[in-house]
Amino acid sequence: MQKRCRIIYNPTSGREALKHDLVEILNILERAGYETSAFATTPEPNSAKNEAMRAAKAGFSLIIAAGGDGTINEVVNGIAPFKHRPKLGIIPAGTTNDYARALKIPRENPIEAAKVIAQGETVKMDIGQANDKYFVNIAAGGLLSELTYSVPSEFKTLFGYLAYLVKGAELLPRVKPIKMHLEYDDGVFDDKASMFFLALTNSVGGFEQIVPDASLDDGKFTLIVVKTGNLIEIMRLITMVLNGGKHINDPRILYVKTAKVVAKSVDSKMMINIDGEYGGDAPMKFKNLKRHIEIFANTKDIPDRAITETKEVIDDAKKNFVDGVQELDSDQLLELDKDDK
Repeated sequence: MQKRCRIIYNPTSGREALKHDLVEILNILERAGYETSAFATTPEPNSAKNEAMRAAKAGFSLIIAAGGDGTINEVVNGIAPFKHRPKLGIIPAGTTNDYARALKIPRENPIEAAKVIAQGETVKMDIGQANDKYFVNIAAGGLLSELTYSVPSEFKTLFGYLAYLVKGAELLPRVKPIKMHLEYDDGVFDDKASMFFLALTNSVGGFEQIVPDASLDDGKFTLIVVKTGNLIEIMRLITMVLNGGKHINDPRILYVKTAKVVAKSVDSKMMINIDGEYGGDAPMKFKNLKRHIEIFANTKDIPDRAITETKEVIDDAKKNFVDGVQELDSDQLLELDKDDK
């Protein structure tokens, strides 16, 4: 039976450039052995999520999210609850494209991104669960994380990532720390902070050094808490991020690995940002779903340390060999020795 692929694309994403390349993308996937069809999302809520859920139920082996990080998030939310999930492909066409950046997928050329899918190399990626929602890149809380809500979608489309930088610089002076209570694997943070976030990749808001030791499949979030609300100190921390990820050892930062987090607000409302969009208010429970979704990626360009599965396969093979030898009795060992001679 021929494999079936469903492209779910946002026709308004990334200055609407994707529509012009759609025919060539379909041809690339057909040549790779997929019977391919496309669905254009609509302004209705959960349009991409609902179509992804329908395609998963219909038995499609591959679903491609073509759009920005929001489209990817919706598609993942559509397929994540299933026991048997289709593989996921990504064709970036958004503003920051954090997830595509982490997977080394071309972000400026949809046709080249489709070729990555056609190559057939995949990674089993961790995703996060926040109460009953799923996320693929970040979840965050605190006033610093709320800057993204103030950037109009039209502004994002016209000016791309520059929109976040301009709006962020305008709003930073208003950022104040709030009291928050965070429970994680090895401890509790119960103090004031301007922001916490949970990262699944090394790429957050366009910065690739916020999580310099990120692993894509180890079953752990990177929890980062920005303890200061001082504008000058925040700017210094950003400089440290840009200067090789030196912020991770700074006393104004809590930087730990954890498989789960419970976030609660103490004195004021705390909005939770999930993959760049408003995802509800604290309290919220976060859980890492290890290697939950198999995603096509440019694996040769992903650092070895970012993918633990290969190392674990080798380690398991070594262990199985040692265990197998130890289980042999003396007579079997003598017999093997005779055969060798």
